[in-house]
Amino acid sequence: CEIRGDKSRKDGILVIGAHYDTVAGTPGADDNASGVAGLLELARIAVTKPFQRTVRFVAFSLEEPPTFMTKHMGSYVYAKSLKQENIKVCGMISLEMLGYYSDRKGSQYYPFPIFKWFYPDKGNFITFVGNISSRSFTQRVKKSFKEASSLPVESLNGISLIPGVNFSDHLNFWEFGFPAFMITDTAFYRNPHYHAPGDTFDTLDYKRMTEFITGLYKALGNI
Repeated sequence: CEIRGDKSRKDGILVIGAHYDTVAGTPGADDNASGVAGLLELARIAVTKPFQRTVRFVAFSLEEPPTFMTKHMGSYVYAKSLKQENIKVCGMISLEMLGYYSDRKGSQYYPFPIFKWFYPDKGNFITFVGNISSRSFTQRVKKSFKEASSLPVESLNGISLIPGVNFSDHLNFWEFGFPAFMITDTAFYRNPHYHAPGDTFDTLDYKRMTEFITGLYKALGNI
């Protein structure tokens, strides 16, 4: 759906997406029902009080294997259509696993040991992850989010050789030159139920999910 803002289309639209498919054999509560729930809630709030910028809320199919990282992904098809229609996109945000948190020391893992020097060892934060060319957009949203919410937030803009940086629908927007990043609870670096039968609704932290969506809504009002 599209919710129009006050700004001109010439300023560019914002795309917020989440994939609704799951891996076979898992209920997919965190991956990615949590992202879809966040998408729907953001849209519900925005209907009553739209953002300054026009926003498109899109639910994507075929993010999971075997179509992952192929041109069959719903987000690839959609990003390609935006490019073909010459629609200016100021940025895209992929909501990818938003519901699993832990205050236990040592509950947060990273792709390389050096990351532990710079990031927390408790999985109680949300993370903004994008490529280097999307750094400006990522940091702008992060700054606005920190001003709007007390939920801890971290960010990383790096190369795709870092495992996980491109593991969602935002990667297809890079393909067509649009700045994009995902917001995630870091998936398999934290959630032990990733792509498993244990990814059920009762493992999610609804209080923190609510706090995140409320903060993101406020943050995007300034983008």
